[in-house]
Amino acid sequence: MAQSIKEIERPLGQDRRPDVPGRRFGMGVKQIAGLVAMLVLVGISGAIALRDKPFRKAEEIAAVKPAPSPALQTKPEPTASKPADPASLAAARPDGPQIIHVQPTDTGGAAGITVRDPSALGQNLATAHMPDRALIEDSATGPLPIRAADGRRPFDVYARPWSGGRGARVAIVIGGLAVSQTGTQAAITKLPAEVTLAFAPQGNSIGRWMQEARRRGHEIVMQIPLEPFDYPNVNPGRNTLTVDADADENLKNLRWALSRTTNYTAVMNYMGARFATDAGAMEPIIAELGKRGLGYLDDGSTARSVASEIALKEGVPLAIGDTTIDAVQDRGSILKKLDQLEATARAKGFAIGIGSAFNVTVDAVDAWADEAKKRGIEIVPISAVATDPQRR
Repeated sequence: MAQSIKEIERPLGQDRRPDVPGRRFGMGVKQIAGLVAMLVLVGISGAIALRDKPFRKAEEIAAVKPAPSPALQTKPEPTASKPADPASLAAARPDGPQIIHVQPTDTGGAAGITVRDPSALGQNLATAHMPDRALIEDSATGPLPIRAADGRRPFDVYARPWSGGRGARVAIVIGGLAVSQTGTQAAITKLPAEVTLAFAPQGNSIGRWMQEARRRGHEIVMQIPLEPFDYPNVNPGRNTLTVDADADENLKNLRWALSRTTNYTAVMNYMGARFATDAGAMEPIIAELGKRGLGYLDDGSTARSVASEIALKEGVPLAIGDTTIDAVQDRGSILKKLDQLEATARAKGFAIGIGSAFNVTVDAVDAWADEAKKRGIEIVPISAVATDPQRR
């Protein structure tokens, strides 16, 4: 009992032995040291795993990413539109699919291969009335057509799509639009969309009529007044290109006509029996069309025209009319000419007829085209039957 009292009176904690780590948990020093060693080992292993993972990923990426080859480096494309030498450009719209090698910029690896449908170059008909800014050069008189920096031509982009078939094809071009407002409206609304329309540069509201024609699916061309025999008694109109004028003057007048509107594929002579036979006068004009990516339509009225040889030399798409369908403005006569066109198309594959926006012509072409389609004739735009040196 006395021992118990002494123990009670002893100051609190005076009899406690020093704590040994782990004793209260039943662990000795050896066990604690082992646990610490195990924790250190786990920590070091985790750190190594976390450290090595990104290096392994980098090694895997390096294994599949070849070093860029100097031979495959490409120069950046120019951003500004400017005339291009047709001889230095690949064919912008070849027949059949086009294989394009694409250099990837992210890996620098071998070029991929893409097969592109050449018809994809053309505009969607829903937006055909909207000019492509890449194909326009601004000038004091209005927008001038020009090749895009990537080589695309107005001849390709503004062309109306067609089947691409090899059956009998007839292209009909109706000119003189924008001279008469009622006649222009009738031609745009009544004629089948496959008929090509030609605008006179002296006309009015050409931009508005161009948009209306393109909305309705027509391909369009621009008429250029060229000197006929007995000029100026026979006068094609304002800013006529003449044999006696120097090249600079004729090019100035040409550019004025070209700037009257946009979204056309080619130019077409208006008169010009004398001008078209003079190689010295014609060559600068055809060369200018080649630089701008346009085609040339010769109405076929002058057998001695030199357009064919010069167009081939300058890389300009060329079409030549087979007949004028309304030299006699009579419905029966026009229908007979159209039947002759059909016969020519069946014989050589295609034929081109030229007419003007007279009411009798528009009505006759409209009626004949419906029947011709039933007989297996395809009505096509002028671009579909042009000879294009860049497609050879």
